[in-house]
Formats: sequence, structure tokens, C-alpha cells
Amino acid sequence: MVVTNKAIKWELEAKKISSLLEEIGIWYSNIENYILAFIHRSIVNERPDYTPEHNERLEFLWDAVLELVITDALFHKFPDKPEWDLTDIRSALVRWKNLAKIARKLNFKDYLFLWKWEEKTGWRENDYILANTVEAFIWAIYLDLGIDVARDFILTHIFSTLDEILENNLTKDFKTVFQEYSQSEFDITPHYTILSEQWPDHNKTFQVWAYIWEKQVWEWTWTSKKKAQEQAAKNAYLKLTK
Repeated sequence: MVVTNKAIKWELEAKKISSLLEEIGIWYSNIENYILAFIHRSIVNERPDYTPEHNERLEFLWDAVLELVITDALFHKFPDKPEWDLTDIRSALVRWKNLAKIARKLNFKDYLFLWKWEEKTGWRENDYILANTVEAFIWAIYLDLGIDVARDFILTHIFSTLDEILENNLTKDFKTVFQEYSQSEFDITPHYTILSEQWPDHNKTFQVWAYIWEKQVWEWTWTSKKKAQEQAAKNAYLKLTK
């Protein structure tokens, strides 16, 4: 099936994504948004004539379906757990590190459409990009086939990681862990400062410092402010608890 509604008219790409959907067991109606789910914005920024859209439009909507399905499943699976425990578990399930693992299991990295520089610098292995692709892919399913098929995908590939998360005590993100440790040990809440923003708008990196009092504990650079803070918190916590 060839996309004709937009400027994406790639028979080869449509055939490739169609093969992936068949392997996963998704019998699509319109392949257009599935292709879009794998298009990184680097192509649009460098070659707008190649395609006018990228997957961040789909990614923008991701939490509405994903969090609803995960919340409903957890609510019924753990009727005796308080809401704060359920919130921690849900956060772990939808966290980018977990979604990136799922993307690797499904070989999503082989289907990403990246521009030349991103391809050469290893962005196919970037956890953040892989997680974003999963988010966009869920919305492609929802827009094409509806909530029931999207729910089946989420339960099969994301909710199924629950046992691993609980067994390895991965229910809290490191910003939370670092904050709880700092408040317990030092009676202070850590804070984060964005030291600099680098590179062009379509490919920014953010240098973030994690502080306790006015002392810098760790620094990290990433393409997302949120992810840079998370990684800085992780390394700061590991440094202080050695």
C-alpha cells in the first residue's frame, strides 16, 4: 500500500513497515501513520521536500492512551495497593528506559528513518529516540484501528514487563530516589540548573547540573531537559551512596 495523502510517497518504506506490522500481528487499515511513527524530525529539518512531517506529532498524544490502559490494568491487578504505589509502578512501566527496551525487542531501530548525520552518529541506538518511536507507534495503532487493538499491543508488549520491573525494584525514577535520599540524609531537596543549550533548534543538547545545597554533585548532557535531569540524578545518587 502506497501513501498518497501526504508528501510521503515511498513504496519501499511502506513495504518495509507493512512487513513489520505483519510480524507483530497488526492488520492495519491505513499504513500512513505507521510510517510517520518511524520518521525522525532530522529528516524534516534537513530535507523538508523529502517528507513534511515526523513522529513527534503522534508522540504528543501518546500518554492519553498508554497511561489509561496501564492505569486500568494496574488498578484491577492490585486492588489492595495504595494509589502512590500504583503511580510508581505505572511510571516505571511507561518510563523511556523501559520503552526503549521494548523497541529493541521489536527491532524498531531497523525501521527508523534518520538523516545522514544522525545515522552516522548512532542514533538508532539512542534510548530516547527508541522510546519516542514506541509512543508514536501506539498512537498510530489507535488512530488506525482504535483503542482495543492499541490496548492489546500495550498489554502484550509493555504491561508484560511488570514482573521484571517489580523483581528488580525499578518502580521509582532516579530523580525521586535522589530526592528521597537527599531529604533523608541531608534534610534538603536537590535542584537542577540548565547550564547551557547547544546545537541547532532541531537537535539541541542540554547541559544540566544536579545540586545539593550550592554544591554541584553531577553534570549530564542530553537531547532532552527531562532526560538530562534524570541521568544527572542517577549519577549523583550513585556517587553519594558508594
